Amino acid sequence: MLTARERAEGWQLLFNGRDLSGWRSFDGSAPSSSWEVRDGILMLTANSGGMSGADLVTAENYGAFELTLDWKVERGGNSGVLYLARNAPQTRHIYETGLEMQILDDAGHSDGKIPSHRAGSLYDLTVPPPGAAHPAGSWNHARLRVEPGRVRQWLNGKLTADVTFGDDAWRKRVAGSKFATMPLFGTFPSGVIGLQDHGDPVAFRNIKLRKLGPSAR
Repeated sequence: MLTARERAEGWQLLFNGRDLSGWRSFDGSAPSSSWEVRDGILMLTANSGGMSGADLVTAENYGAFELTLDWKVERGGNSGVLYLARNAPQTRHIYETGLEMQILDDAGHSDGKIPSHRAGSLYDLTVPPPGAAHPAGSWNHARLRVEPGRVRQWLNGKLTADVTFGDDAWRKRVAGSKFATMPLFGTFPSGVIGLQDHGDPVAFRNIKLRKLGPSAR
């Protein structure tokens, strides 16, 4: 639900708590049956441990915006929130274009040993502060803010990423990452917002967004 103040500030619900209206698979088809809505919570029930490509994305593209949501993973879980992603002809996967705010059980997944892969990171590009994430089985509150030339991410109130976007510094950062071989990564000023199917159960709730204009603070 949105409060009167949130509505006045321009927030909208991306997830209505009842069904998957406004969402689709990254390839444009209907959402995979592994995504379910239970008691106001959006859940991925997959447990293969591998990416199947059944990422859930918004039907609409977003450029400058602020997004907040809650997420929870089980022990060893891995997922992510992707944004500024496009289903471009030269690509096959959402991560070839979209930036990712990492979702992870840092203590129970091997990626937790890699600083730039820990929960809250701008995946493979920034290192979040120690202890930003709550333990597996607990809810975490994520916030990200995308503005022309700047991207910021927070996890449980802690700033986990603050980078310039689209400039030489950004291109240098990408060149030093695993995305260096993906020419369209991080090049679009707008795109869909995606919830990653990494083959591990993950839950989301309270997914809210507001578009940012030139006068937004």
